[in-house]
Amino acid sequence: MTELFILTGASRGLGRAMASQLLAPDIDLLTLSRKPDASLAKEAGARCGHLEQWAVDVNNASNIAARLEAWLHGQNAARFTRATLINNAGIIGSVGPVDSTDADTLAAVLRVGLEAPLLLTAAFLRATRGWAAQRRVLNISSGAGRRPIAGWTAYCAAKAGLDHATRTIVLDEARQPNPARLCSLAPGVIDTDMQSELRAAAAAGFPDQQRFVELKQTGQLATPEAAATRVLAYLNRDDFGADPVAEARG
Repeated sequence: MTELFILTGASRGLGRAMASQLLAPDIDLLTLSRKPDASLAKEAGARCGHLEQWAVDVNNASNIAARLEAWLHGQNAARFTRATLINNAGIIGSVGPVDSTDADTLAAVLRVGLEAPLLLTAAFLRATRGWAAQRRVLNISSGAGRRPIAGWTAYCAAKAGLDHATRTIVLDEARQPNPARLCSLAPGVIDTDMQSELRAAAAAGFPDQQRFVELKQTGQLATPEAAATRVLAYLNRDDFGADPVAEARG
């Protein structure tokens, strides 16, 4: 039997590492990223993995959600023992006070980090409602959704909204005959391009900037590969979803 995974933001960082680790003969993987990854396709071929890549921008999630729902309706549900949506894509935008950030940037952070996961989750749940397979939704959250960080207004708001939306959907799913399991999971601090952007940000609008520099200097950042291993291990736990909001730290 086969497992189905749908993963957003698979082109770099944590998402790219998770995509690589998911490639296997008994897994169908659909990635949603801005452009196809030729190296990932090569890995899939070498491991006999089943990979489909959509070149999409989740900044325009309504059209993507409709496409995903139609695609899921076209799948043979009987093939799958489990179906999982991983909402990983996110952007931090510009770092600084909210009144110094342009409207387009604020809107993009909220669309990618909150609107897209909600629209994709809704499409996933609708399309798979009648499936016998176990269904899981993993939302990649952040500690920034649980404590405020100066200069990160939109990002903190998106992650806090994602956490609370997950809690709410869990309540709705509990009323269904085959409820999906959901968790909004903070993966810890990871050595990604986003961390590089934070270290380069102007300290005047980002009081915690030096702390992020020190995280890098003192080796406290997990590699994307190590973080992906932790996250996927958490996803595979028998008790996944028992805590709607959780952490997977080393």
